[in-house]
Amino acid sequence: MRNASAPIEPLSTSTILLALLVSVLWGGNLVSIRIGVDSVPPLWSAFWRMALGVAIVTGWSLHRRVAIWPTRQEWGPLFVLSVLFTAQIGLLNSGTAMTSPAFGVVILNCYPVFANLTGHFFPGMEKPITTARAVGLTLAVSGMSVLTFGQGASKLAPNPLLGNTLLIVSALLLGIRQVYTRWLVQRIDPARTVVWQMAGSVPLFLLIAVVSEPMSYGHVTREAIYAIAYQGAVVAGICFIVWAELLKRHPAGTLSMFAFLVPITGIALSSYFFGEPLRITLVAGGVLVLAGVWVVTRR
Repeated sequence: MRNASAPIEPLSTSTILLALLVSVLWGGNLVSIRIGVDSVPPLWSAFWRMALGVAIVTGWSLHRRVAIWPTRQEWGPLFVLSVLFTAQIGLLNSGTAMTSPAFGVVILNCYPVFANLTGHFFPGMEKPITTARAVGLTLAVSGMSVLTFGQGASKLAPNPLLGNTLLIVSALLLGIRQVYTRWLVQRIDPARTVVWQMAGSVPLFLLIAVVSEPMSYGHVTREAIYAIAYQGAVVAGICFIVWAELLKRHPAGTLSMFAFLVPITGIALSSYFFGEPLRITLVAGGVLVLAGVWVVTRR
């Protein structure tokens, strides 16, 4: 949690470049998930990703000499967080296996809208919904509708309606998790919340994957291994560490403006890796979603 008296540094060139780099790397998350789940089932992919990610963030926390072992009172709230995290990532991986990464990355980035709505159930977390913000919510929901129903089945998207629906639920859970985490870090050290949301998800993913999925769809490709390593080491590990360091020096609201690069990057990478065309429904839905998120989150 940021110390209220900590100095806020102006955005330097290096900070801007780092924030842009992290946003670009996050934009590749759904593309890497789609590559990975072609040979490693969604929940097994999530298990290997989190096992690698938790090792990296735990090592970083120990290097910073942060106490990561929870107190007796913290176990319950952290368990709730890990269950919420497991459900959100599980739906993300499962939905991404059924739809295109370009549509998926835009839908997932609707989570600030859901966070805004969820925040009203946590006192002091969000301001009242004004007319302008209601318009923003309407725009974002309209965009999600266009994206959900505006995609036909294809080799890349074998079941887009179900996949997009799962991603909407994942975005909803991500929004809820953002608010719950913000509420939690007022009581628990932020490093412990990040470590234990991942650490708690590892046995949960393992249990669910063993019961419900084969370990692989036959031969595991080199591309799948690289993709899962990217998700664990880069997205769940390095990106978190860099972003946490940036948040120590700059307000979250200032840094959040770089998040608009995430869906744009995801669309571009999906086009590059899968040759996905830029459909009119993707453009229309994306514009509505980004406009709605901007109206809802702007200060």
